[in-house]
Amino acid sequence: MKIIGLTGGIGSGKSTVLALFKALGALTYVADTEAKKLMNTDAELRNQIINLFGEQAYVNGKLNNVHIASVVFGNKEKLTALNGLVHPKVRKDFQQFIKNQKADFVIYEAAILFESGSDAFCDYIITVIADFELKIERIMKRDGISEAQILERMKNQSTDDFKIKKSDFVIRNNHLNATKQQVLTIFEMLKKLKNI
Repeated sequence: MKIIGLTGGIGSGKSTVLALFKALGALTYVADTEAKKLMNTDAELRNQIINLFGEQAYVNGKLNNVHIASVVFGNKEKLTALNGLVHPKVRKDFQQFIKNQKADFVIYEAAILFESGSDAFCDYIITVIADFELKIERIMKRDGISEAQILERMKNQSTDDFKIKKSDFVIRNNHLNATKQQVLTIFEMLKKLKNI
């Protein structure tokens, strides 16, 4: 089974692109969603997170996203430490996930594909990009945060140029119809990969 990494900066529209692939019948795995599940359900990981962030890391048994975000977005060391705990667990979970699948390829979506080293196990990589102003507008609408907060988050991610250089495919996600066409073209190419 081929592993196709899907990534892109905050506000690029990775989720939209992933949904389009899924609608075409692609098998998908969302690393960020699975990471959140594991942070709530894996006892070892919970203890490690509490050691790193204190008891307030969990409220009523659930991960306290607000507290953790407020710490990591201003502290690169804590962010690196958190990723160092979570990503090996996600990788293991992903290996389990693909063991039971029969598809020719799976799309592994991760916001920090390169930063986490997950690009190393991908056969091909797709990066989603969008115009800067559009990204800002999308994030403000989705998360209700200020432009300054968005720019702070963007600082923790690799640039589009860096991602593009390391990718096999690039999807420019500014207009939905054009994005749909790009997804369809790449999907058809991916279906043929098994014959290459």
